[in-house]
Amino acid sequence: MNHFIEKLPKAELHLHIEGSFEPELMFALAQRNQIDIPYKTIEEVKEAYKFSCLQDFLNIYYAGASVLIHEQDFYELTMAYLNKCHQENIVHTEIMFDPQTHTQRGVSFETVINGIERAREEAQQKWGISSLLIMSYLRHLSEDDAFETLRQSLPFKHLIKAVGLDSSEKGNPPSKFYKVFEASAKEGYVLLAHAGEEGPAEYVWEAIDGLKIVRIDHGNNCLTDENLVNEIIRRDLALTVCPLSNLELKVVADLKDHPLKTMLDKGIKVTVNSDDPAYFGGYLNQNFNSIQQALDLTKEEIVILAKNSFNYSLLDDKRKTELVRLVDEYSLNY
Repeated sequence: MNHFIEKLPKAELHLHIEGSFEPELMFALAQRNQIDIPYKTIEEVKEAYKFSCLQDFLNIYYAGASVLIHEQDFYELTMAYLNKCHQENIVHTEIMFDPQTHTQRGVSFETVINGIERAREEAQQKWGISSLLIMSYLRHLSEDDAFETLRQSLPFKHLIKAVGLDSSEKGNPPSKFYKVFEASAKEGYVLLAHAGEEGPAEYVWEAIDGLKIVRIDHGNNCLTDENLVNEIIRRDLALTVCPLSNLELKVVADLKDHPLKTMLDKGIKVTVNSDDPAYFGGYLNQNFNSIQQALDLTKEEIVILAKNSFNYSLLDDKRKTELVRLVDEYSLNY
């Protein structure tokens, strides 16, 4: 099954570009930009990539991001991820980025997005990989901060497809951001949000009813509320599930306990994603392979997951149909 997964055309819908920051590149940029990080070797950085919860991870995630200063840094970060996409037959990806992580350090919005955009254009030209940008608001900061980020994004609106909501979930409910999501919609952004990873099912209700999102990032805890499950199915909302992330952050104790198969069996539209692959032990193919082995998923279920990744992307219907056909052809000829 590993070989089938390896060559399978697929999309990734839940990827934080700052979370694809490999220790080697982090160390190289720290030296190039003459920034002190609390690690003397690449091995020490790798050792720090061990967490007991979401907050542990976020602490090093933000520390690592501190070495990203120049447009070239963001270009190299994004290009490294897109090169992985090329290797793993990811033909479309929807990349989340966290402007506030950088603008709060004095790095301009323009610097961040221009570096990412240069890599996106290059990957499209070199490998035919399409990509879209999702601007994520940091939920541990205030809604006023999110409004400032929205304002800064407007000159670059043509480069950004959607807004999202990420960072520390506990104690930061979606309701904290109702107004800025309403304003974002008026600017033409598609609405997405992390909900129900560590937060309760109530957060998922707030995200779909209050924020009016069209796709749920994570959503694991929706299974604690049967009415919510039914509503997600009724509204045809997909979940961007991240198996290895859930394992590393102790959302599940063992991948054999992961709810992905239960979600599929209930009729929820699930996609597989890597979230923050440099920190969580694997890119997209590794997530597919690990969850397939843990839950003994069939070839047919893997094909459904791949098709979901295209059908619930933010691409137009014509392109979705073309990409789903690629999956059918590959599966038929394998």
